Amino acid sequence: FILGLMGLAFHRTHLLSALLCLEGMMLSLFIALALWTLQFDSTYFSTAPMLLLAFSACEASTGLALLVATARTHGTDRLQNLNLLQC
Repeated sequence: FILGLMGLAFHRTHLLSALLCLEGMMLSLFIALALWTLQFDSTYFSTAPMLLLAFSACEASTGLALLVATARTHGTDRLQNLNLLQC
């Protein structure tokens, strides 16, 4: 999780690298939550890792859609060229 957070904080050149860092963070949270439910052997939280994985898949598909839209309109996925105030 810390590696993904550091990559997101310090290596923000391309949108694809930021999305990969976010995906790594979500997968590390999934592994931690799955191991936590296995360690405590609780059946109440057994669906939580699968729910987190479903939200992670939705986040990844939304990120890829934004990446494709950005690449089509701006011609690149560099974060320095994007202006959030420009329509």
